[in-house]
Amino acid sequence: MSASANHTTAEPHTLAPTVNPFQLVLYADVVLLCGVAVFALFTIPRFLARFSKGLEWGQGIFFQSADVAPPRRSPKRRPTLNQQSSFQLGSEDSHTAHSHSHLVRRVSEKANGRVRYSFPPHVRSWSTLALPLARILNTSVSREFSLGQGILMLSYFGVLLFVALYQSSLFTDPVRTGFVAMSQIPVVVALATKFNVIGMVTDVAYQHLNYLHRFAGLLLAIAANIHTLGYVYQWSLDGTFTESIKHPAIAWGLVATFAVDVLVFMSTETWRLKAYNVFFASHVLAVAVLLVATCFHMPSTIPYVLAAVAFYGLDLLVRLLKTRICTARIRPIPELALTRVEVRPLNAGWRAGQHVRLRVLSLWMGWWAWTEVHPFTIASVSRGPEGMVLMCKKAGDWTGKLYEMAKLSEYGDEAYGRDVRVWLEGPYGGPGHSVFASYSGALFIAGGSGITFALAAVQDLIGRDMDGTSRVKVIELAWAVQDAAALVPLVPLFTSLLQQSTLTSLRIQVFYTRATMTDVSKIFLPPGLTLLPGRPRVPKLLDAVLDCTMSIAFGSKNKTELSGVVVGVCGPAGLGKDARRAVDTVDPRRRKAVRGVELHQESFGW
Repeated sequence: MSASANHTTAEPHTLAPTVNPFQLVLYADVVLLCGVAVFALFTIPRFLARFSKGLEWGQGIFFQSADVAPPRRSPKRRPTLNQQSSFQLGSEDSHTAHSHSHLVRRVSEKANGRVRYSFPPHVRSWSTLALPLARILNTSVSREFSLGQGILMLSYFGVLLFVALYQSSLFTDPVRTGFVAMSQIPVVVALATKFNVIGMVTDVAYQHLNYLHRFAGLLLAIAANIHTLGYVYQWSLDGTFTESIKHPAIAWGLVATFAVDVLVFMSTETWRLKAYNVFFASHVLAVAVLLVATCFHMPSTIPYVLAAVAFYGLDLLVRLLKTRICTARIRPIPELALTRVEVRPLNAGWRAGQHVRLRVLSLWMGWWAWTEVHPFTIASVSRGPEGMVLMCKKAGDWTGKLYEMAKLSEYGDEAYGRDVRVWLEGPYGGPGHSVFASYSGALFIAGGSGITFALAAVQDLIGRDMDGTSRVKVIELAWAVQDAAALVPLVPLFTSLLQQSTLTSLRIQVFYTRATMTDVSKIFLPPGLTLLPGRPRVPKLLDAVLDCTMSIAFGSKNKTELSGVVVGVCGPAGLGKDARRAVDTVDPRRRKAVRGVELHQESFGW
């Protein structure tokens, strides 16, 4: 962005414009807004269904401190038919080793209780209603993008390309691409925010729109550089380059283009993953320079700059309202190589599957540690007795320091942990307008520290079932870890979940993928918890959940009660691909019998 229409003496000899570029880019932005509106319309049925029950009001927006009711007393769990520990079984048998004949009995026991039912309404996703099209759009075309995402990016690119070329030429009318770059500044900023207005109306979490933010930023940079190089080329031909760049407006344009190029260079994967603080600081500085330089370069761009500032200002305001500074207790869990963070003052306000952005305010972490923020999925259920629980995997310098600081508590007087001040911002993400409790069956698959997502979801479903606000009758949890010893710290929690699941069938399977020095025969496994070598076979796990869910319908003689099966997965990319493949290849008759199979995927990373 290096020239201004207000200074015609410095401009090259260009074709007289036949259209108003301001109007043209405005129409382009209107087209983009219409596209967002179309996606928003598709979310309305689920939006209305989710908020038709008061239970969802106020959940997933702000953290709260609420009075927690005393633990509910549940009936004693009926012993399962197969009492032997399943680590003695082969992986082929493990998926069907436990009988599910008691499911119908549990439903009848539930019906005779005093629970007042208030089931959430269920609305099937559009992907299950247009399954063939959804399969095509979900096809991977690269390591990062699906076919649907590729089509979306090409459509976006097509709109901007049309605006740049309509009755114009890149070689004779470089000013047009300057208008294109100007018009996309608010779009790029809006897609970069955590309180993402576009994501909010389309029911897409901000982290799942990052690819669009990067693509929009790249297109803005291309347009800005074409705009700049076009003028530089013409000035060089006319011999007026030195004279032209002395003009203040043009100099500011060169500064704006340089800032855009810095943003693109510092946005590469290397900077984001290896030096996030440098990436973030460079972004803040370069964006500030870009906005100021653009205004001085061409004052008519001020409305677009103000729109970008408004998006970012709204984001900062909401993030400030979402921020809490509390005292947390940290302690190490060596078997899992992670740090457990308990924040008891905050015990409500989030939904299962949401995450929080964490800062640790301690000099032990370093002088600049307070500037580092890391996202972690909340591992506890809202309104639980433990408050908010995070499990921070030791996976880098920052998490390594946190783990070492937690280990110091083992040698002090406080044997159960160490208190630190933390800065929490959230909650973010989660299942959106999808309500897990509205399905008939649920399968959760986790890899490594992805167990935090599954734990929160399972605890929430069991608690809601005991309150009579969940339709889920079958829950399967599969967790893949490298070492069998990783199971040991979570055995008490798994045991508690199994004991509480008197009204819902719960089965937990843990798979270890490496040879272990642990004697698995000495690990106490309650009925319903199995430990197996190898990787989880997602298709077999899903088949077992479908069988159990359909057995409920046949046992109750009311097939219409089924409301689908949800598959939630959190872990490495390969695990997510396996889950997607398993969901896509479900037999159509079985899919129809359970009223659809839907996938919700949480991914690692920023």
